[in-house]
Amino acid sequence: MPKSKNSSDLSLYQYWRSSCSWRVRWALKHKGIQYEDIAVNLLQNEQNSPEFLSVNPGGYVPALKINDQVYGESLALLEWIEETYPTNPLLPKSATDRLRVRQICQHIASGIQPIQNLSVMRRHSSDPAEQAKWAHHWIQTGLQKLEALVTPTAGTYCYGGEVTLADLCLVPQVYNALRFNVDMTPFPVISRINQHCLDLPSCDASAPHNQKGAP
Repeated sequence: MPKSKNSSDLSLYQYWRSSCSWRVRWALKHKGIQYEDIAVNLLQNEQNSPEFLSVNPGGYVPALKINDQVYGESLALLEWIEETYPTNPLLPKSATDRLRVRQICQHIASGIQPIQNLSVMRRHSSDPAEQAKWAHHWIQTGLQKLEALVTPTAGTYCYGGEVTLADLCLVPQVYNALRFNVDMTPFPVISRINQHCLDLPSCDASAPHNQKGAP
């Protein structure tokens, strides 16, 4: 896709309801970084189209084209964004504080989100009701552990009073929890953090309902 005159050297290939895509969109919005937005419809299998595979042979979103080179994996992209654009930081200054934030990120990105991915649910069962049951179970189980993990560090956000990468992972996961009818009552700290984040302009601008391809 050719770039417009006003586009940056960054192009984000993303799907509106992808939690991994939301993380990266939010980081870019939080830091005020301009990028070209390219929608990839996962439900129509566009991620496996020859056109997309020629860009990203991994066949997944998000993918970020940086000066004509394409990179993937949302947490790796978040780290690159943080290192390259240090304004409005998304990691604390202390090494141990950063470690805790990264622990929260990994718990969500490695321990919850992949198990309820569309491809995993389809492999588990072709029955949509069974897929939803599977996703519900693993999200609920993961959130139980996440609630205990964030409670000691939470302020307004996951780690005190500033937005961090942990929040960028938490909010999309809560969005998925609500999609699969997970009762959030047992998770008051997560719910409070989530609401504070949703009130942020950068979070709203990057939210699924404001993206290309959203209903």
